[in-house]
Amino acid sequence: MAMHASGTFEVQLNPQVGDDNAEVTTLGRMSIDKQFHGDLEATSKGQMLTAGTEVEGSAGYVAIERVSGTLHGRKGTFVLQHSATMTRGAPQLRIAVVPDSGTDQLMGLAGTMGIIIADGKHGYDFEYTLEETS
Repeated sequence: MAMHASGTFEVQLNPQVGDDNAEVTTLGRMSIDKQFHGDLEATSKGQMLTAGTEVEGSAGYVAIERVSGTLHGRKGTFVLQHSATMTRGAPQLRIAVVPDSGTDQLMGLAGTMGIIIADGKHGYDFEYTLEETS
């Protein structure tokens, strides 16, 4: 049965030094540090790769982050995989739990997370299932 979690988060992105030899595309790499609040009380650390273009509003990013904390009171860790593009301002984003990445009381976790940005604040909407393990 699908479950739902929501709340807010703060994120800190720190650019990391890298090579940028592309003529048209600007490549970047950042570390991710997040603090989740609400149904998910957790921290995360991760890495993000970005690509921008000369066309305003077109870009892409991929990221992996390891989340550690409690989800509706269940303690453990899991990994989120991000894949996003923006085509002339139109965003497409998919954030999914990496299969079999859940530990402790979050073993068997699967699902997808949406990000909501409103009034300068970040929120999340997490639809998930938690397979009972023996």
